[in-house]
Amino acid sequence: MVIATNVTTVTPEVSIKGVLQKMQSNFTKYIVVQENNKPVGIVTERDINKFLENDKTARALEEISIEQVMEKNPIIITDGTSDHVNQAAKDMNIFKIGSVIIVDSNGNLAGIITKTDITKVYGAVYGAKFKVKDHMSRKVVTCRKSDSLRFALNMINQNDISRLVVTNNNGKPLGVITTNTFLTHSSYFTKDKDGTREYLLPTDSENMCVGDLVSKELLAVNLEDDLSIAAQKMIKNNINGIPVTDDNDQLVGVVSNLDIVKAFVKVPLTEDLLQKYSELY
Repeated sequence: MVIATNVTTVTPEVSIKGVLQKMQSNFTKYIVVQENNKPVGIVTERDINKFLENDKTARALEEISIEQVMEKNPIIITDGTSDHVNQAAKDMNIFKIGSVIIVDSNGNLAGIITKTDITKVYGAVYGAKFKVKDHMSRKVVTCRKSDSLRFALNMINQNDISRLVVTNNNGKPLGVITTNTFLTHSSYFTKDKDGTREYLLPTDSENMCVGDLVSKELLAVNLEDDLSIAAQKMIKNNINGIPVTDDNDQLVGVVSNLDIVKAFVKVPLTEDLLQKYSELY
């Protein structure tokens, strides 16, 4: 049973700035909003990013409570369900969400299961079931190293995605820039000199380009690789998506931890897999 019990939490009145700072200091993308130890919502960095993009009031981040941003009807599983991981994976796949909250019999917060947890199980237990090409997405949004950070962030927002694959002029992948990249390097500005809110952009963003924040070492998988290899790489490198290349090192797709979740629910839990699962946890 995979349940993270050290859940990062806040109360509804905490500001967006306070939540972003908690995400940064705790290296987490999910924060549960609770009152009296009972979960009342959940918020991700993507939720905040989308909210700020659509909010036209130019309020400071300290002025906006997370209650205005959070998902108020999170998916919840009661502790005691026979297979939390399988049920959580099914819910993530059906509702297209990144986490499921676990509560005890009294409705109190007990833990959380995320796409990363499912990916970890898949990488350790579910080898030789699918290849990367079976579950990757062939629609890839890209940018160049020379593009501005503002352009990259706008591309992420406009396409409602979490990452851009960075390529050279010939379309060869060089790296990835994500919403988490911006979050990690952000100083959480509230307004610039013209009164426009600056969010999720580094202090020197106007003088920086994508290449300044992208690792020089490309992490990728081949479309013929076992999907479990992609899952293992995600866990080892603490990422949630990897570019997919062909034998000529050309970009052909991207595989994410949500793709891993989709694959997870397609594999019947045989006695052999259950034994491997029990040995792992």
